[in-house]
Amino acid sequence: MSIKPNTVVSLTYELHTTNEEGQQVFVEKTDKENPLVFLYGTGMMLPKFEEHLAGLNVGDSYGFELSAADGYGEIDPGAFADLPIDMFKEAGLPAVGDVIPLQDNQGNHFRAGVTAIHEDVVNVDLNHPMAGKDLIFAGEILAVREATQDELAHGHAHGADGHSGH
Repeated sequence: MSIKPNTVVSLTYELHTTNEEGQQVFVEKTDKENPLVFLYGTGMMLPKFEEHLAGLNVGDSYGFELSAADGYGEIDPGAFADLPIDMFKEAGLPAVGDVIPLQDNQGNHFRAGVTAIHEDVVNVDLNHPMAGKDLIFAGEILAVREATQDELAHGHAHGADGHSGH
């Protein structure tokens, strides 16, 4: 069976980006014991990531690069904020480089990277950690199966076998 909408895909991958000198930098990987399992075609994955996997079959290897624009976008210079230092009285002051959970006025949860700490404010970067970076993927397709009705109704895979994840 080949990868198409409403199939559950299990795959391995290695993800690299490039640094300022153009050298590849390892980010993360999955393996056969802990594969990435997802419902294809439901918007859970980056659209261009899925586009490169379309039509592949079990046992196929793949490798491709996504530009920053096709990945998590370019760095948005307007996505930086100054948070009052008083916000951190209860939880304690974060360190530069920490990723902290935040919530907006509508109840949406997101994460921000701490870029600097000053006397009265904490500077944070609200961009996705992979924003502005090209993404280089390589891996193997381990399994492809039709999604169950429950998975289609819930909009996500219930594990490689269709019975996990809840």
